[in-house]
Amino acid sequence: MDKIVVLTGAGISAESGIKTFRDSGGLWEEYDIMDVATPEAWHKDQALVTRFYNARRKQLFEVEPNAAHHALVALEKKYDVHIITQNVDDLHERAGSSKVLHLHGELKKVRSTIDESLVYELNQENCEVKIGDTCEKGSQLRPHIVWFGEAVPLITDAAKIAEEADIFVVIGTSLNVYPAAGLLNYARYDIPKYLIDPNDAPAFGVKNLKKIIKKASIGVPKLVEELMTK
Repeated sequence: MDKIVVLTGAGISAESGIKTFRDSGGLWEEYDIMDVATPEAWHKDQALVTRFYNARRKQLFEVEPNAAHHALVALEKKYDVHIITQNVDDLHERAGSSKVLHLHGELKKVRSTIDESLVYELNQENCEVKIGDTCEKGSQLRPHIVWFGEAVPLITDAAKIAEEADIFVVIGTSLNVYPAAGLLNYARYDIPKYLIDPNDAPAFGVKNLKKIIKKASIGVPKLVEELMTK
């Protein structure tokens, strides 16, 4: 069974109604990135950072997977599909994808500030974290998110998955955020590669790359239909 590796970015989630940092009117325009998504922001104002992620978490429970998420699930009938996502939402899992690696953390989870192995999952009834909420070791809980300036712990695992791809698909990302953008370079040069995005992102000399310049909800089902008939 051929292995398809899919790298997804904010574009696939935006169509479900999740605000993105980079789009016009997105979160970067409401909050300075340095105030909500860096270790320095956490040390400066834990209450602000906590409120910010509480709001994002609440929004996540109000949206649903879209046609692009569901189309990727259909691929599992014929291929070994591995999704590497830069997104912190759980829309891939809710659609039914079985192998999802979250490079930048998961919004529905929080963790201890003194022991990164202590990770807790929140639900819709209990989706807010308050200052004073602690792990069993007594330390404040923080978002289980990889902030700007922090290491990306799962990048090595993601690179290994990319190296094993027989087909590599990139969806809804500008390929400007590293180290995630570099994963395409780990794929073998001779395999088919696809880039689905409404913007004509530069290919940076990638071999065997086909661009589908459409939004994810249109481009992904189109590609899946093509791959399922091969």
